[in-house]
Amino acid sequence: MTPRYSPLLLSVLLAACSSGPPVPDWQMNAQSSLERATNAYMGGKELVEKNEFARAREQIAATGKIDLVIRAELIRCAARTAALVFDECTGFAALQADATAADAAYARYLAGGAQPADAALLPEPQRAVLAAGSDTAAAAVVKGIADPLSQLVAAGALFKANRATPELVTQAIDTASNQGWRRPLLAWLNVQALRAEKAGDADEAARVRRRMALVEG
Repeated sequence: MTPRYSPLLLSVLLAACSSGPPVPDWQMNAQSSLERATNAYMGGKELVEKNEFARAREQIAATGKIDLVIRAELIRCAARTAALVFDECTGFAALQADATAADAAYARYLAGGAQPADAALLPEPQRAVLAAGSDTAAAAVVKGIADPLSQLVAAGALFKANRATPELVTQAIDTASNQGWRRPLLAWLNVQALRAEKAGDADEAARVRRRMALVEG
């Protein structure tokens, strides 16, 4: 199944330069490579992701448009948030001095450190997730996000902010499973297993671990 990617994560690259036809080759090449890189990452294909992202970044960097390089790095950061990776977004950090306020707010959102004042700088549906008054309400907002990648990114941001409800975890697992995205599926299943173990539910934890073993092959 070919996943859909949100306008924030990919189409922004074209939208930022859509002054009219013809579309330069670098735009199409960069967007295609970004799509392949993101899809490869979600499928657990690290080498493919690394190579495709390098191609995309090279295409964009050749234009000297640092704002688009920053957005490409944020695309990469978002995929890692969806898969519950807590490492620093080094690619964005290296360019942070030239980031816009909106880019910086989105980076904080991905890291689970967004502040209420950041909401106005975020696009929908991220704004609605951040503005939700309770963890349960935030989980409901995430469930209503149609784009599967955006949904997982939002779930990951909530998890990093220590706001992930059991319902949110289940929703993230279902979304990753339906898309066939191995990396985030394993990450979210591990969360579910750890919570079951912490609750003393050995049978549930064992069931989830068996499912993880199946995904791992």
